Amino acid sequence: MTVEHAAAGPGAGLGPGPAVLAVDVGGTDTKAALIDGGGTVREVLRRPTPRDAARPAERVVDEVVRAAAELRGRHPDVEPEGLGLVVPGIVDDERGVGVRSENLGWRDAPFADLATARLGLPVAVGHDVAAAGWAECRLGAAAGYQDAMVVALGTGISAALVLGGRPYRGGGLAGEIGHARVAEGPGCVCGGRGCLEQVASAAAVARRYGEATGTPVPGAREVLVAAVAGDPTAVAVWDDALDALALGLSHAVALLAPQVIVLGGGLSQAGDALLGPLGARLDALLTYHRRPLLTRALLGEDAGVLGAALLARDLLTRDLSAREPATPTTGVEP
Repeated sequence: MTVEHAAAGPGAGLGPGPAVLAVDVGGTDTKAALIDGGGTVREVLRRPTPRDAARPAERVVDEVVRAAAELRGRHPDVEPEGLGLVVPGIVDDERGVGVRSENLGWRDAPFADLATARLGLPVAVGHDVAAAGWAECRLGAAAGYQDAMVVALGTGISAALVLGGRPYRGGGLAGEIGHARVAEGPGCVCGGRGCLEQVASAAAVARRYGEATGTPVPGAREVLVAAVAGDPTAVAVWDDALDALALGLSHAVALLAPQVIVLGGGLSQAGDALLGPLGARLDALLTYHRRPLLTRALLGEDAGVLGAALLARDLLTRDLSAREPATPTTGVEP
């Protein structure tokens, strides 16, 4: 198993193309960015994600419109041609619909139609983790690879897949490895038991340590510090997380044979304490399989907005290509 210890830092940049707005809606915060025609991110706004049980999708679009107005007002020289909007949950990219979000509460939310009606711009809608993964594949740690898996290790666990150089979405359902069964328990919000994210996510590591010791901790970082210091309970919780994550990744490797697995999200900040032992465990589970490069994400917390910007540019490029007339032919073969 090859493990690469990538230093965090900006990607190669988006390069020249249409100026776009990009919005990444998260369970806690929403990030909005304005990208100019040269590919420079002019500014990123971060606000708490609005919540409204009665009109959750409309409330999110209200915030998108406000952020767009603020960004355009402060950068009048940039006229965006489109919007990329990425959201959590189950997403139908083709229809621009947020099918379901358990955390934020929408069902069959027509985000593309809502945002287009308010902004008068073409809107590309995508899944937040898939978009961040696409950005890592185009601009970051997985650039240059045709088959890649980008795994977000945060409150939950999800993955973005790029196969043959193209994102694979599986109708919006691909990449949900956080809900693959790797243990006997505990129960999961999805209705299953022993799901990967109930054992190996950052939230699970903190929760399981608190349950075992009776001492709640703010996050997985504190558990790792305790494990390094020799706390046996912390060591057991951390080892369980590594074992479960290696098992889940081994199944993905057997099925998809990625060339590279990129780890992002809060738990990836553990660095060598995660990459080294996880790589060893994964290697021990594989036999004749392709050994993927295991590395950390490069684009950091703005990967989602960069991915949203790429989705918007890709949409505009497709629309332009569809409008261009076919090259006339003379009927004479060369």
